[in-house]
Amino acid sequence: MTPAERERGVYTCSAGNMAQALAWHAKREGIRCAAIVPDTAPQTKLDAIQRYGAEIVQMSWDEVWQVANKRQYPPLADRTFIHPFADPRMIAGNGTAGLEILEDLPDVDAIIVPFGGGGLFAGIASAVKARKSEVRMFASEVETAAPLSESLAAGRPVEIKRNPSFVDGIGGGNILDDIWRLVKPLISDSIAVGLGEVASAIKILAERNRVVAEGAGASALAAALTGKAGSGKVVCVISGGNIDASKLIKVLEGAIPS
Repeated sequence: MTPAERERGVYTCSAGNMAQALAWHAKREGIRCAAIVPDTAPQTKLDAIQRYGAEIVQMSWDEVWQVANKRQYPPLADRTFIHPFADPRMIAGNGTAGLEILEDLPDVDAIIVPFGGGGLFAGIASAVKARKSEVRMFASEVETAAPLSESLAAGRPVEIKRNPSFVDGIGGGNILDDIWRLVKPLISDSIAVGLGEVASAIKILAERNRVVAEGAGASALAAALTGKAGSGKVVCVISGGNIDASKLIKVLEGAIPS
């Protein structure tokens, strides 16, 4: 960034791990940072972002998604916009997770990656396929908002009607064209799972593995449990542990949070 850009600051449209990472780095570098987040974002995520000194701008989920599609938010036009999932540098960074998987498990047969905007999947799949093309790459989505599944069925990016749920870290209204071009040649399929399946996966991770996962992260395990990723050595990428305590308690009690 130029000195002028550093002075003006940065912003993104995310309430998840990416926003937290950007806020952390901005604080370390002394750069102003803002995160545009949906008004339904869990308080856990908002607290994490604010701990790093970032400004929170709340609006409806649809408005946040429009910022991601248009790649700009006029009231913050003087700042540098960092796309939460379609930035090439972000995608390349995500690829390191794929390389780590191959390092730890060279004979992996399939990898399941939660699919929100697609940057995490694109990065991991690109790195894995470049090293070992025979690995099957699957995305995990939630049935209430599965634009990738419907786009794959149509053979082109399509817009869908999104139904909000406690699985807030994945499930957009559409697939960006540049993400579609990256993902289409790499993916074996997208596995859409129900809310009950996601809640069950969260419970399994907490009780058996002592891992606290949010709905988006647990969707990968839920997808694996369907058996649709095939047999062999299947890796689930559990990305994100930002779940409000009240919702986690409901899941552990066997309920599906609202």
